[in-house]
Amino acid sequence: MDQHPTFAQLGLDPVLLRAVQALGYESPTPIQREGIPPILAGRDVIGTAQTGSGKTAAFLLPILQRIHGQPAGRTRVLVLTPTRELAAQIEDALHGLARGGRIRGKAVYGGVGMAPQEDALRRGVDVVIATPGRLLDHMGRRNVDFRGLQVLVLDEADRMLDMGFLPDVRRIVETLPRERQTLLFSATMFPEVEALARNIQRNPVRISVSPPHRPPRYATRPTPWRSI
Repeated sequence: MDQHPTFAQLGLDPVLLRAVQALGYESPTPIQREGIPPILAGRDVIGTAQTGSGKTAAFLLPILQRIHGQPAGRTRVLVLTPTRELAAQIEDALHGLARGGRIRGKAVYGGVGMAPQEDALRRGVDVVIATPGRLLDHMGRRNVDFRGLQVLVLDEADRMLDMGFLPDVRRIVETLPRERQTLLFSATMFPEVEALARNIQRNPVRISVSPPHRPPRYATRPTPWRSI
């Protein structure tokens, strides 16, 4: 008999439960079961989990619940990620989970024109998903305002450090409000990642999920966050 909690038992709002159901997601993966409750409680979290474990929904669902009902159009969440591909996937996942609501998100990354990103940021978005270098470009142009930031997410932190983004990440974090929730996810926790976590987090909850030996249980209908 399966004793694992359902999404409803994790304390998620009915609006989010309907979005999860509409996307065909059947039951929480281990990182979602362990990560959603402390994130909902406002704790900082260090999560060790592979791509494909469901970590994107593990942080997006409680974040969306936190900012639901707040005045729209002011950036309250920043997700830093190492690649444009991952930034675009997280943006797709956000749009799927926030459908029907007023929460807006925008992915900003290099390799494409600045103008559309600049226009979206200046109009105001609730969630910014960004690669570090392109975000610094926008910050230099004063296209973003993080004074109302509530949550910072560092996704795939080990890859960001491997790709040489540590100085950029530090520059970005130094500009953010100190009173915030900080979530860090990494496939591996080598010393540089641990040192970064110590510098930017407060008494984090540690969660470690082994790579799955088989894909997590999904409905047959694919979801935009199935592989992340």
